[in-house]
Amino acid sequence: MSATKGRLVADLVRRKPCDWALTILAASPKRASRPIEKLIRSAISNAQEKNERHKAGIDLDNLYIKAITVDEGTRMWRIRPRAQGRANWIRKPLSHVTVVLDER
Repeated sequence: MSATKGRLVADLVRRKPCDWALTILAASPKRASRPIEKLIRSAISNAQEKNERHKAGIDLDNLYIKAITVDEGTRMWRIRPRAQGRANWIRKPLSHVTVVLDER
């Protein structure tokens, strides 16, 4: 996804509790909401694993999204054939998403 499309979805869930953010993303019609939802679920399971393994004392019910950033990544280049032996270049943008969870 492009960074601007990802930022629109990230703005919906910034500074929200995790369970509420997952509900918002599940109801969102944006295509970028599915990968961001998977990323937040992964961050929650990482916090749960850290809590079990290292006895970190994290209360999983009080987790919220402290920061979420969507930065531009590299671009994939593709060629589309056109008439009379010509070619058009297609740029497919990628993005880097960072999520930081914290406890209230």
